[in-house]
Amino acid sequence: MSEVKRITTPLTDEVIEDLRVGDRVLLNGVVYTARDAAHKRMLEEYEKTGKLPIDIKGQVIYYVGPTPPKPGQVIGSAGPTTAYRMDKYTPKLHELGLKATIGKGFRTQPVKEALKKYKAVYFAAYGGTAALLSKHIVSAKIVAYEDLGPEAIRKLVFKDFPVIVANDIYGGDIFEEGQAKYREIDLNCSI
Repeated sequence: MSEVKRITTPLTDEVIEDLRVGDRVLLNGVVYTARDAAHKRMLEEYEKTGKLPIDIKGQVIYYVGPTPPKPGQVIGSAGPTTAYRMDKYTPKLHELGLKATIGKGFRTQPVKEALKKYKAVYFAAYGGTAALLSKHIVSAKIVAYEDLGPEAIRKLVFKDFPVIVANDIYGGDIFEEGQAKYREIDLNCSI
């Protein structure tokens, strides 16, 4: 099994260049949340003003709509949202300096091309483990679009948040590679 890489935001080109599909990563530092509604509003705002509500250069966006925290918690359950729902917005954000996103499921070809062009990665988080993942979030604060409720943009601080590199700058795709291995096994196991 490969060594676990521990990285801290903001991410640099050098950090991104060292990441390969399948790498297990413990992510630390500031990470922002945003889902569909926040992405739409961010890019509409950018079109009008030339600015985003947060500085995304070198940053990571986690596709999550956390539940309200229980007493004594920083945040409620915080599991990943299906990533391709943000794909129409993601290439522009990478162009503006975003270095990584976190979600679940595959990405479309335009996003994979943007990852290569702008030196960024897509991390997959473990679906179905929302309560466990929230234990790796040590602070959470709404920083934009509070009216969106769970979809507001939050500034989180991660401590050893576990993710896997699903798409890298070299064109690697964990979903395609996994399917290819399965097809290979299936072909070799004919009865």
